[in-house]
Amino acid sequence: MSWFLWLLTQWPSSALSLLLLSVVGLEVVQAILCSRWGVPRNKSLSQDGDVIIGGLFNLYYIPSAVEQGFIELPHYEPCTGLDLEPLKYTYAMVFAVEEINRNSTLLPGVKLGYHILDSCSRYPWALQAGGQPVPLLIAAASSTTGIMLSRILGPLSVPFISYLASCPCLSDRTKFPNFFRTIPSDIYQARAMAQLAIRFHWTWMGAVVENNDYGQLAIQVFQEEIQGKGVCLEFVETLQRENIVSDARRAALTIQASTTRVILIFCWYTDVKKVFLELTKINVTDRQFLASEAWSTSDDLLQDLTISEVANGVLGVAIRSSTIPGFENYLRRLHPINRPDDEFLRDLWKKEFGCTTLPPCSGTESLEGVQHPFTDTSQLRVAYNVYLAVYAAGHALHSLLSCPDTDSPPGNNSSTCFSPKHIQPIELLHHLNKVNVTTPQGEMFYFQGADIPAKYDLVNWQKTPEGPLKLVLIGRVEGFNLHLNESAIQWSTGSNQVPVSVCSESCPPGTRKANRKREPLCCFDCIPCADGEISNKTGSLHCERCPSDFWSNVEKTACVPRQLDFLSFNETLGITLTTAAVSGAAVTTAVFVVFLYYRKTPMVRANNSELSFLLLLSLKLCFLFLE
Repeated sequence: MSWFLWLLTQWPSSALSLLLLSVVGLEVVQAILCSRWGVPRNKSLSQDGDVIIGGLFNLYYIPSAVEQGFIELPHYEPCTGLDLEPLKYTYAMVFAVEEINRNSTLLPGVKLGYHILDSCSRYPWALQAGGQPVPLLIAAASSTTGIMLSRILGPLSVPFISYLASCPCLSDRTKFPNFFRTIPSDIYQARAMAQLAIRFHWTWMGAVVENNDYGQLAIQVFQEEIQGKGVCLEFVETLQRENIVSDARRAALTIQASTTRVILIFCWYTDVKKVFLELTKINVTDRQFLASEAWSTSDDLLQDLTISEVANGVLGVAIRSSTIPGFENYLRRLHPINRPDDEFLRDLWKKEFGCTTLPPCSGTESLEGVQHPFTDTSQLRVAYNVYLAVYAAGHALHSLLSCPDTDSPPGNNSSTCFSPKHIQPIELLHHLNKVNVTTPQGEMFYFQGADIPAKYDLVNWQKTPEGPLKLVLIGRVEGFNLHLNESAIQWSTGSNQVPVSVCSESCPPGTRKANRKREPLCCFDCIPCADGEISNKTGSLHCERCPSDFWSNVEKTACVPRQLDFLSFNETLGITLTTAAVSGAAVTTAVFVVFLYYRKTPMVRANNSELSFLLLLSLKLCFLFLE
């Protein structure tokens, strides 16, 4: 709440009514928090400075929710259990701040500080990220949190940079003018997944998505990309994090009953683990999973031997990997003795070494020389996004706090335009929009509106002799372009053979597709072409009629000239027809002669002799032609 009270003093009176509405809304949210969501944890990590940057991370797990009834208000247990991946993101922010403070050219004479809180993946808790006034926030581990924070802070022009909110909707500057992110929009990963489905001819797929903005909008983009491309979804299952146990069981049973062999999953890795555990229980190990960036590189899943059979062969889109020089040594040197006020580090020591305070610990516990996921910096992805966000904030502040000194040589920006203690958020927002710098790793970094240029890795989960799965880089995505090394992929079947996932096999030449009533277009029957019609390619929708002088071959795949057959006088039919023709001609001739001889008699004349002669002549000619 104190953030918003501070913003009230920093914002012109014209926005007073809007701000009051926001504060009133927060009071309502606080009431909901107390009655339904529990009390937020007070643990935080802070460092004083001339400018304080806020940080918000999902550092603790959401416990499995109990089944809620309808006779009382739902109750949610407090979050417990430290999540090592977001903890690494937290120290990436701390490391970047300390690195900038040591930099003599970036923000000289200005010390950056931070105030970091846990939101426990619960959206209302994100709105209580208070404690100190901050001019900029690095937050939003989900798109829903990003939307909520942007709508609250947007009218106040307070900028915030997200490291993980990837909803395409957040690119709309008219709705979210204060939002920035260092992760690409989901448009690019959804399109990459659609390209993979089309490339491998997976026309029959299933989907499991998070029931939030991330999952729903990502699957919507995916469906738009596959429309008209011959790819169908057999089912779309949604997962609610607060009811993950029952939802994961339902999704697993749906996957088991489905006929598709390829499943697309847009979910957070902890929820994916629940689904995989349920699939393990019912022994479903023959599905190929297509992973979104939210779980495609999770060490927690890769190292879990319980789900290795289910997860083997996962093909995923991943946040591009980069390096942060010195970050691994920094993590290994972390110790509660050196950071006595660091509550998160104490929880890490409790989790890894079983002690909360130094007396129960020997004091020799250390992360140095130990193989541990927390200190593994071989593939920094989200942590690098956080690192970039801090540097973007640093350069925006540098641009805001420094201006050319008229008495100094050109290029020497030594005087301050604004005091660090009186930074206006709208001014910082203006400078953040113009950030265009080179990172310490030599990478050009700039914002295109809210977004950065899209880059992804393509990864594959492969078996190892030791047991755990390993992550193998098999390609990359740049913008809308996909570069893939197919020969390096190990599929869920354990071979290099691409899995087949179709509702109906493609119709071979000589047949046509016939859609099944009340079923998707990917499900059809193959109907043989009729005589005189052909189809000469696989998957034909229609059969083509042959020209008049041609006929279809036996396979109905090509038109061939019509064959002319002649009767032989030695055949039974030839003898029969010849006999009939000769007899008919002889009888007709005899009758003609008789009529001609008696042509003047009254009987012949009464029968219209001219017409009779013409009919007899015609009959004779018919018999002759028959011969």
